[in-house]
Amino acid sequence: MKSGGGGKDLHNVELTCAVKSIVYSEPGSPDVLRLVERDIPQPGPGEVRVRIAVSGVNPTDWKSRANGPLEFAEVTPNQDGAGTVDAVGEGVIVLDVGDRVWTYLSARNRPTGTAQEYTVLPAERVVKLPDGTSFDIGASMGVPAMTAHRALTVLEGGPSRLHPGALAGKVVLVAGGAGAVGHAAIQLARWAGATVITTVSSEAKAALARSAGAHHIVDYRTEDAAAVIRSIAPDGVDIVVEVSIVHNAALDAAIVGPRAVVSMYADDGGDTASLAVRPNMITNTRYQFVLLYTIGDGAMRAAVEDVTAALVDGALPVGEKDGLPLVRFPLAETASAHQAVQNGVVGKVLIDVAGASEPVSAR
Repeated sequence: MKSGGGGKDLHNVELTCAVKSIVYSEPGSPDVLRLVERDIPQPGPGEVRVRIAVSGVNPTDWKSRANGPLEFAEVTPNQDGAGTVDAVGEGVIVLDVGDRVWTYLSARNRPTGTAQEYTVLPAERVVKLPDGTSFDIGASMGVPAMTAHRALTVLEGGPSRLHPGALAGKVVLVAGGAGAVGHAAIQLARWAGATVITTVSSEAKAALARSAGAHHIVDYRTEDAAAVIRSIAPDGVDIVVEVSIVHNAALDAAIVGPRAVVSMYADDGGDTASLAVRPNMITNTRYQFVLLYTIGDGAMRAAVEDVTAALVDGALPVGEKDGLPLVRFPLAETASAHQAVQNGVVGKVLIDVAGASEPVSAR
């Protein structure tokens, strides 16, 4: 077989050896996840096969597993991952065997998430990692960084793309700066030139937000958050990256400036929020719901390109010294990894997939 990328051999595409995969066949608790062996998958036209080194776990992964319904008889979880392309299908010209890559929306409308040694994905969901960018960083992008990108690019009159200077003169408030999306939002906003404020609930989380690059940190449990934020930004905040509109609606209304946007990317705290009409009307505040799955192809491509540009600039590091502790599990303990995210562990949960059979370098 030949690829569509200049007639290169697909190398291992004909292998029929068994590979390790995490699957589930019914919704439920992490106990429904089981380790199995499956035939190595083969890429079709427009697809690539990736040997996964590291798989990233997000809240959307456990919520999909817990709540269902299942689109397929058997599902391998996890949207995000990083690894190496080891086979390409017909018509693929932008990726080649040996490319180090990160993946996004790997399990969206497909049964092939990243909690397995090899996964086959549409080529457009697989992105080259810049030189020097680790698999840990690659597996931490996807849902968090692309969601943060969308949240930062929906301001009326603001930029639809991020790059150094794109948010110069703007003030961004990141609610919950110690989380994965909050961490990425701090980094992307600072890379784009914004003044970044974040709210946290403890000194430990303040230390993480500070390491991520936030200019100003407000502990909403010990300080008058509205007063402190207004003292930092007398004209108001331009963009709020909001993790819990249920809890923070009153605060947001008190600190936004004219024609600000509150970008709500999570339902933390409940299903229903109450908004004060008059204060929001006075400021012409826009409330923007953000769900990565439905932002549209144009916004998706912009997020991929801009996140990759930020990676080239080294603007999205992970790890405790950079404000996002890494919590690791082996592939066989994927259930524990899901439980950790479900329990609200602070940091980014990663699964070491390559170690299931043999080590992969360049972590």
